[in-house]
Amino acid sequence: MNSGQHTQRPGTELPQAHHSARRGLAAAAAGLALAAALTAGPATAAPAPLHTDAPGCMPAAPAQTNILQWASEPPMTIDTSKPYNANLGTNCGTITVALSADKAPHTVNSFVFLADQHYFDNTKCHRLTTQGIFVLQCGDPKGNGTGGPGYHIDDENLSGATYPAGTVAMANAGPNTNGSQFFLVYANSQLPPNYTPFGRITTGMDVLTNIAGAGTKDGSGDGAPASDIVLTAVTTAQG
Repeated sequence: MNSGQHTQRPGTELPQAHHSARRGLAAAAAGLALAAALTAGPATAAPAPLHTDAPGCMPAAPAQTNILQWASEPPMTIDTSKPYNANLGTNCGTITVALSADKAPHTVNSFVFLADQHYFDNTKCHRLTTQGIFVLQCGDPKGNGTGGPGYHIDDENLSGATYPAGTVAMANAGPNTNGSQFFLVYANSQLPPNYTPFGRITTGMDVLTNIAGAGTKDGSGDGAPASDIVLTAVTTAQG
């Protein structure tokens, strides 16, 4: 599949690529609710929407549409034995992520490459879910869930994968269709192990939960964040 044509999403996979992500999420949320009811222990609740805008956020500059495309995955340039960090600057504050180069080398290498190309800069975090999976989704240059860098990366680090609060993982349109879209988990999420986890938030969880606490623009469980959220700059560094 071409990630520029199909919506990348965290949620239960649909057999047909032309099915909408909205229906996919509804099915996923229903399945997750049933699974939670059948397993011991309560699921962690998401922050309740309290605001019409996330407090403390600066007005977002207009998001850009990035047209950069590549025919194939970038060559490996990172040292997988070294730690890497990413700083996600947003109009609501900075989120710092420790990247898992040892466990998801191709994913982290691609993320570092795209950040170096300023691919993420001034792009929208286009999606917030407040029911079932509790994520903020970013990394789409089109800002509507259909964009990508023109290449795909195979899934990594899925064995035993879980998605507690603070996880950073790849969104996809099915197996081995990872591109540029990723999601930040703000409350423990009971997603199936289908989405490559490639980092953990080390600072800035307050920024993320503040964004999530504002809910969505239309008050639904899956939609655009109430405040426009833009990645002002994304940088990575070794160490």
